[in-house]
Amino acid sequence: MRKSLIFLVIVLFVLPAGAQEAQETQEESAQFWTLAIENDSIGGGTDHNYTSGVRLSYFDVGADFPDFAYNLADHVPTFSINETSSIFYTAGQNIFTPNDIRSRTQDPKDRPWAAFLYASMGMATLTSNHVDELEATLGVVGPWALGEQAQKFVHRRITDSPRPRGWDNQLKNEPGVILSWRRRWPWKFSHETHGLLFSAGPHIGVSLGNIYTYADTGLGFRISPASDRWEDTPLRVRPAMPGTGYFEKPENGLGWYIFGGVDGRAVARNIFLDGNSFRDSHSVDKLPLVGDANAGVAFTLGPARLSYTVVYRTREFDEQSSGDVFGAVSLSYRF
Repeated sequence: MRKSLIFLVIVLFVLPAGAQEAQETQEESAQFWTLAIENDSIGGGTDHNYTSGVRLSYFDVGADFPDFAYNLADHVPTFSINETSSIFYTAGQNIFTPNDIRSRTQDPKDRPWAAFLYASMGMATLTSNHVDELEATLGVVGPWALGEQAQKFVHRRITDSPRPRGWDNQLKNEPGVILSWRRRWPWKFSHETHGLLFSAGPHIGVSLGNIYTYADTGLGFRISPASDRWEDTPLRVRPAMPGTGYFEKPENGLGWYIFGGVDGRAVARNIFLDGNSFRDSHSVDKLPLVGDANAGVAFTLGPARLSYTVVYRTREFDEQSSGDVFGAVSLSYRF
């Protein structure tokens, strides 16, 4: 059996049955390009804290793995590369700003100015009754991350927003690394009735590095027509809830599904609040526990899928007055 079929069986936590039902699906390989844009202006209508995230991903179902991927997997006891494994590559940028972006001085009670420019490689594989996901990320924080240039361009050319004036206060240049692992139980809860499929699955995970170090757990859910069961949650920017972004072309040409969930994180390190690792920089007292709640909808038209997610994130540091609301738009094309 081809690797793409096996991956299709294991990765989608929306499945109401096991491998026997999945074996009846069409055997085919698939590749996906996905552009994900997260911004507070399309969620809460604000312009602070986690203000922007852009992620471009190439996802290859049943890909041949490079040698260094095997070396990486060998150092993670819970992860193995086998016939079920698939791979994705990502490039992205995240931007974080304090509340008052018009001020040239850093508010001592507000978060630092910061940006993160990165590239990553991710893998997903089946072991026993669960799906493991592993992602390695390399990047840079500081002026080299080009956050100032990106935000000023968007504010001037696209949104006509206030000019951000405090980028001279941003974190110093620092290389960054994150190694992330996450486990999902795909078939934990599911029910089909009146032509609709209801499903839910828990997850746990951990990320280690000088950019982020945290452990998380949560639960995701999905509602869709039973005929459109071969869908997974859109790819998002970490530390978002998990999803591979996989989808099938709908039989009638148009498909939809509603998704959402909750996630909680115990945070030991967040460079965007703690400041630089080896140099003096501005920092704030972060909160050790952070939670996300999200809900979204996705529409598939032939080989293309468009999704929107709204996210509520609880307070991340002591002086933060309230939680954040931001939106995420994802556009994928399957070929």
